[in-house]
Amino acid sequence: MKKENKILIVLSVILVGVFIISFGLGKYPINVKELFGILASKIIPLEQFWTDSQQIALFNVRMPRILLGVLVGAALPTAGVCYQGIFRNPMVSPDLLGASSGAAFGAVLAILRGAGFLGISMSAFFFALFTVWLVCVVGKHAKGSSVLGLVLSGIMVSSLFTSATSFLKLVADPDQELPAITYWLMGSLAGAKKSDVVFVITPILVGMIPLFLLRWKMNLLTLGDDEAKTMGVDVTKIRGIVIACATLITAASISVSGMIGWVGLVIPHFARMLIGCDYRKLLPASVIMGAAFMLIVDNIARLAATSEIPIGILTSFVGAPFFLYLIIREGEQ
Repeated sequence: MKKENKILIVLSVILVGVFIISFGLGKYPINVKELFGILASKIIPLEQFWTDSQQIALFNVRMPRILLGVLVGAALPTAGVCYQGIFRNPMVSPDLLGASSGAAFGAVLAILRGAGFLGISMSAFFFALFTVWLVCVVGKHAKGSSVLGLVLSGIMVSSLFTSATSFLKLVADPDQELPAITYWLMGSLAGAKKSDVVFVITPILVGMIPLFLLRWKMNLLTLGDDEAKTMGVDVTKIRGIVIACATLITAASISVSGMIGWVGLVIPHFARMLIGCDYRKLLPASVIMGAAFMLIVDNIARLAATSEIPIGILTSFVGAPFFLYLIIREGEQ
């Protein structure tokens, strides 16, 4: 068995372990026996040896949150590693084309209009997609390299939506609306519901499946447009599909989790260190590591203090020092 396959198996085992352990952590501890007993009772009749509080906590609180953590944790690194490949830049993150700034504007606008959690998520999702569409339209009219045009358009449009978000924060009610806006912008999986999982699972799967099917072609795109064309790859078409799919899963993730930074940038680098740059192995590794990392960070966020810590704060503690390390390493080479 190849080394890369062994690493993928080990990472998968770690993810399964973290997944199971996460169910037992919280105000109502649930051990492994109770966990499987509660789950099995939905299929076969069993004499109850767990409390009603444990069962309610498992199905109504922990399961939606853990499933959402897995989906978001898998989606953001997938988008990040795909953006890094098609733009041939290891410092690229999923919000390069403005999805995060658009989602933030949409969420803040919905909060000011008094929308509920679902309304906020839908507004963030729509504006994230709209922002990237606007970036692509502007980028097509830019002179010179199409890739550079997209990047510069993303910076410009992101700046506009960030400014608009700042204005909305300025006019928000400082007692009610502003705290809700600030908390959303810091990112969290608190309050996750089954409806949130249902809301994001379809766009995330629709976006991730094509990326997995095209991952061998992304290997060719990393060589450069000319080399990829000589090998029969329709560069423009593949790049468009990858951008569309990566944007879709980024928008879906941000819409339910808020602004969780660094995950889409840092996890692909950790995956490269372990498994190399072959996208056939790199993409699955990024998915598995991202899901496990998000579950670990979320467990710390809800258990480390009496009041929950926003996930975005914790991911920054990991991401910022690692980004600094990458800069120093590149400078020494």
